[in-house]
Amino acid sequence: MVDLWFDLLDIPTNLTLLVGLVLAACATLHILLSKREVASAVGWIGLVWFAPFLGALIYLVFGVNRVKRRARLARLPGESSENRSPDASPEVASDLAPLGRGIGRITAAPLKGGTRVELYRDGDEAYPPMLAAIAAASRSVGMSSYILRDDCCGGRFIDALADATRRGVAVRVLIDGIGGGWLFSRAHHRLRREGVRSARFMHSPLPWRMPFLNLRCHRKILVADGSVGFTGGLNIADENVLAMRPRHPVRDLHFRIEGPVVGQLVATFAQDWQFATGEDLGGDAWFPDIPERAGALARAIVSGPDESLEKVEFAVLQAVSCARTSIGVMTPYFLPDERLITALSLAAMRGVSVDIVVPGRSDHFYMDWAVRANAAPLLSAGVRVWQSPPPFHHAKLMVVDGEWSLIGSCNWDIRSFRLNFELCMEVYDRGLAAALIAVMRESRGPGLAQAALAVRSLPVRLRDAAARLLLPYL
Repeated sequence: MVDLWFDLLDIPTNLTLLVGLVLAACATLHILLSKREVASAVGWIGLVWFAPFLGALIYLVFGVNRVKRRARLARLPGESSENRSPDASPEVASDLAPLGRGIGRITAAPLKGGTRVELYRDGDEAYPPMLAAIAAASRSVGMSSYILRDDCCGGRFIDALADATRRGVAVRVLIDGIGGGWLFSRAHHRLRREGVRSARFMHSPLPWRMPFLNLRCHRKILVADGSVGFTGGLNIADENVLAMRPRHPVRDLHFRIEGPVVGQLVATFAQDWQFATGEDLGGDAWFPDIPERAGALARAIVSGPDESLEKVEFAVLQAVSCARTSIGVMTPYFLPDERLITALSLAAMRGVSVDIVVPGRSDHFYMDWAVRANAAPLLSAGVRVWQSPPPFHHAKLMVVDGEWSLIGSCNWDIRSFRLNFELCMEVYDRGLAAALIAVMRESRGPGLAQAALAVRSLPVRLRDAAARLLLPYL
């Protein structure tokens, strides 16, 4: 009788053990089938077996990509495979033709000719033509921004968008659910009060929607009448206008785009808007016929967790492998994974001139720690890493062989390459490449020296190495 009583007492323990084993086994099966990266898969499997209940819960919340299925259902109904076929692309007439073909395979989108790109520095130069484009629009305005503040500069955009709405223009504004203010977005609510159709991308204050903190819409798009576009790294806030002498100034670059490739910007915005609201945007107001004129070849590269591969990262790897003479990179955060570090190192070893410009001090001190821990193998291979002086430079650029340029919203870190919704554009134009090279050269401060990194104290080296371990989460 006593033995039976003890057996009954053991039932909850045995049941708990059994449930834990089942949870760990089920999570392991899902990880094996869905995680391509070995380190990520091993880490998750270790967690769910070390703490089956808590580990399975954390994996369910943070490890399962629910966005992929939703976003794939949110493609534009009128978007045909023929219009997106890279086979329709004109050929790049230079040694970089293999790069054009490779990125065509990566993106499944065609290059577009007749592209004209105008470069603007900071909000001082970029905001006036952006506001002018909104004021001149007669049919449609689409705007997507990671940050849109209801401050002096942001207020001017809100007023311009409201004026466009009142004169009958179809206006749609998309603000990221975290970058635009998690708990409360003054800009979003003011836009709604003004009658502007505004939405927040994947926003929820509810704790069980917290996994979406990792999946942000980092794209910056403004399109007017489907024929004029703006993109780059510039958010909408006072801090981007240096003439206003903000407390924490941010330098950046933005670009005005004209030509048929603007249709790819509109399509990207329309997909994001449909994803956030369910509304389809179509017709001539959004997708007019744009005649091709003299200009450069260009193509939008759209990347995000809804894609089957990391398109921007793959395009960058393709560009590094195709480089013959020079690679220039400028980014506010330089924390790529080992394969891109290796690719850049090998390029330098084969005689390519590789220069990387990063802030001497960014807006996140732990990023600076991790960058220094990441730089040693690059410096050993002959890559030059330059530190730009204040104010903090937020531009994201890449130039290869003085001809091919990559512009847009994507930082050089794992979060941007794999978790964020990003938009970049490749442009084959020597004039634009020369202008971007000039910006990078002007921004160079002191270089990181391997000898200086080697003499850091042990606590500092441990700190930097620990920050580097957080690379997938920074």
